[in-house]
Amino acid sequence: MYVVIMAGGKGVRLRPYTSVLPKPLVPIGDNHAILEIILYQLAARGFSQVTLAINHLGSLIRAFVGDGSRFGLRVDYLEEGAPLSTIGPLFGMRDRLPEHFLVMNGDVLTDLDYADLLATHVRSGAPLTVATYRRSVKIDFGVLEAEGDKIIKFNEKPVLDYRVSMGVYGLSARTIANYQPGRAFGFDELVLDLLRKGEPPTSYDFSGYWLDIGRPEDYDEANRCFAEVEPILLPAGVARPHVEVNTVTAAQPNRISPVSTAD
Repeated sequence: MYVVIMAGGKGVRLRPYTSVLPKPLVPIGDNHAILEIILYQLAARGFSQVTLAINHLGSLIRAFVGDGSRFGLRVDYLEEGAPLSTIGPLFGMRDRLPEHFLVMNGDVLTDLDYADLLATHVRSGAPLTVATYRRSVKIDFGVLEAEGDKIIKFNEKPVLDYRVSMGVYGLSARTIANYQPGRAFGFDELVLDLLRKGEPPTSYDFSGYWLDIGRPEDYDEANRCFAEVEPILLPAGVARPHVEVNTVTAAQPNRISPVSTAD
């Protein structure tokens, strides 16, 4: 099974952390980077081949992951000459893509069964399968509905439920066959294109653990609760040596040193 991990973004919402580290290498807990956890999970679920799409501080990701052998994976790289968003990098690598594959962001913490998502996508025959998660948003105001100058409805601080994308997708090669390589193209644009064509994506609803490390408050939450969720995130029985990303300065952008966890 094959997966493409999008790891080229600048992570602007997580600055200053991402000024010196790419977001997938931001540490979680004391011992692990986000990308490290993802790679262990993929290997445990039976994935064998990974392509990392890199750009911002991509040399650090190359140094961290290498050829993937320490994770039990084969890893290669697609280096973006310019930012291509979340789907655009796939257009220039169609010759190496299988018929069905997984695409995911490199900053997702979840215990989602990636293999089941891909198998469900294949069975569905859909052009795209989106892992989705229910989020509740509390509105801190009384919400009014009016017709002209007359208030006709009032709801005090409502809670709205939404299904949101988890940043993990099952995709088929035919779905992206006609897009021009080198084009910046986002997941949102692909979904809208498919809806316009009358080819709706399928939802893979998930209710386990999921956290997108996109905002400082999410990153703080991940570190706060990591000791509790580590057993469900890291596969049982997996050897867990890690690579410690040392403090990186502008003068030393590539300092990454392997550290053994053995005492």
